Amino acid sequence: MNAPVIRLESRQQQTLTPRLQQAVRLLQLSSLDFAQEIQQALDTNPFLEPDDDGEEGVGQDLDGMAGMASVAPAEELPVAAPAQDDHSSREDAQWDTETWGSGSGASHGDSDVDMMDLAESTVSLRDHLHRQVNVMPLSERDRLLAAVIVEALDDDGYLRLTLEDLQEMVELDPLPDETEMQTAIRIVQSLEPNGVGARDIRECLLLQVCDIPDEAERALAERIVAHHLEQLAQRDISRMAKALGSTVAAVEAACERVRHLDPRPGWRFGSTAVQFVTPDVIVRKVKGEWQATLNPSAIPKVRLNKVYAELFQSHRESHHGDLASHLQEARWTVRNVEQRFATILRVAEAIVKRQKNFLEYGALAMKPLGLKEIAEELGLHESTVSRVTNNKYLATPAGVFELKYFFSRALPTSSGGACSATAIRGVIKDLIDGEDATNPLSDAEIARLLARQGLQVARRTVTKYRQMMRVPAVEMRRQRV
Repeated sequence: MNAPVIRLESRQQQTLTPRLQQAVRLLQLSSLDFAQEIQQALDTNPFLEPDDDGEEGVGQDLDGMAGMASVAPAEELPVAAPAQDDHSSREDAQWDTETWGSGSGASHGDSDVDMMDLAESTVSLRDHLHRQVNVMPLSERDRLLAAVIVEALDDDGYLRLTLEDLQEMVELDPLPDETEMQTAIRIVQSLEPNGVGARDIRECLLLQVCDIPDEAERALAERIVAHHLEQLAQRDISRMAKALGSTVAAVEAACERVRHLDPRPGWRFGSTAVQFVTPDVIVRKVKGEWQATLNPSAIPKVRLNKVYAELFQSHRESHHGDLASHLQEARWTVRNVEQRFATILRVAEAIVKRQKNFLEYGALAMKPLGLKEIAEELGLHESTVSRVTNNKYLATPAGVFELKYFFSRALPTSSGGACSATAIRGVIKDLIDGEDATNPLSDAEIARLLARQGLQVARRTVTKYRQMMRVPAVEMRRQRV
């Protein structure tokens, strides 16, 4: 039997001091969270006080910056984001607008308004659907696939991704086949609200037509939705009646039923509010050079209360340990606030230096850039640069961008050079903007056009970038004449 042995070892281990731990924590906070953290420190630490000397807004710093000051107050600018599409084709949009007008099918006269519809919904569509899936008698595999479908729905309640895209999102072994994915879609489409999980407006309405109680009227409504949506949008009742072999009165009644269906079932649930951010850094062109400066509105004004600190130092006693701790934390806080913004400014200046072409010419001129390049230039660790670029924003004449937006991996070109992923997304957007609306470009055709320009991009990558820009698929963009 082995006897216990006591052994001493000398080992080096790197640890962060409490001040450095606080510095790291403050550095990774967003401007809003950081301001709340400093306010809490002001409320609880007697040695800290607001520094109101020389307080000024940021309005004058944004003068002349195109499209920004007019969008929102200067200290609260919306994040620049890709243009939102309405997730519908021309046929869908035309039928939606002309059939319901500017509102939803759920609103059809004061006498029919349900007061519950006027109450603000605090439950999201996805949460509502997940709760239903979780109580259904499904296998774990089917439950997971249904959950994937739910997460893929847009705010309208539509499923815009292809089966191939959905299969790539599933982490199952073996991967689900088409039959399993179709089953999962049908499960989601069986949930409330009716019409959710549809691939287009026709399918959305067909899912709801099934609830019409009268069998003859239901059958007629199904035929109208399946084959005569355009005539329904144009209110061409007589032509539909002739094509359907039915009376004008019967067709009018069925059309009225269809008009009361909801083309966007997801809108019944809570939607994401518009988010506003305070830019940490402002970029302006001064005498032909791009310069980055800190946004005064993003810097909490805090300083050490010297009167209290000197009084405590002159009357320091051993039983005032809590006050001593507060004084130490106050000094750390002031120092770490200065360090946070100095680091943010250094990183922003390095980004502006490397991405001047973007500021001059837009996304097509974005250069490939990695965290390591900035870290090596500034003598920082990559993790520090990562903390700085997350939830920190840069205001430019073209909009407000998160700092990490300026980092993208290098993609090789046929000439042996490199191009950033952001620039390629810009090229894709330009190709789609210039396409023939009646014969739009498929993802494969876009990939071939990119290859002609020396950009080797796989079709799957084109699909991913298109979805990131919220550009609908080719069939959704096709306009029928």
